[in-house]
Amino acid sequence: MATDTRSSAALPALMALCLSVGAMFSLTTQAAEAPKSMTTPQTTGQALSSKQQTIPLIAAFMATSDMPNLNAALNQGLDAGLTISETREILVQLYAYVGFPRSLNALNELMTVVQARQQRGIEDAPGREPGRAIPVGDELLAAGTANQTKISGAPVKGPVFEFAPVINQFLQTHLFGDIFERDNLDWQSRELATVGALAATPGVEPQLRAHMAASLRVGLSAAQLGEVTEQLKKHGDAQTAERANAALKDALAASKS
Repeated sequence: MATDTRSSAALPALMALCLSVGAMFSLTTQAAEAPKSMTTPQTTGQALSSKQQTIPLIAAFMATSDMPNLNAALNQGLDAGLTISETREILVQLYAYVGFPRSLNALNELMTVVQARQQRGIEDAPGREPGRAIPVGDELLAAGTANQTKISGAPVKGPVFEFAPVINQFLQTHLFGDIFERDNLDWQSRELATVGALAATPGVEPQLRAHMAASLRVGLSAAQLGEVTEQLKKHGDAQTAERANAALKDALAASKS
């Protein structure tokens, strides 16, 4: 599988830095409001939709390579109304957080699930592909930087980016550019997926806290994120749920300080 020159072999590991490296980020100016098409809540009330509830579970089971539970979660997501395109996009995006091997394995599992459902007479909605062209060159960097700033709440900088400037270039051009510019999955769904994957991954608590805060910025409520922790507790691993709950508490405390 050939990849763009921007996606080097080291990129998946580097992408795990994602929005922040905890206290190493210095956020200096408040960002503009994100586009409504990306951040409009997918529910009219305070509860997550059935579709949204399945996203963190899909992500968590993908991150831990728990294929039997991933199979079940993918079926639940499709039953709840996720399109094939949305589900596929979740698994593609998460390579930036858990690596290409897990992403590829999860995509293979999704193919198996879709084929098995077709054999049972279930025709899942295909969904749509991205509806706009992804910019290139300097325009891609500008778009990715703007997306990163909106989601992070302010321009992202700090010692780690002075030490390794290329990591922020990868984040801005690839993760927040190539991936987040794809409009076949809204930002709330992307953050729900990222939270689920990071909660299931020990040792990335600073990034998990950052993405809990980002989830609030893109329009998810504290109550909805509390539902995420309950779903992880009910259907996933207890330690995964504990990490998610602790990160949510920290994000809420920081938002009030």
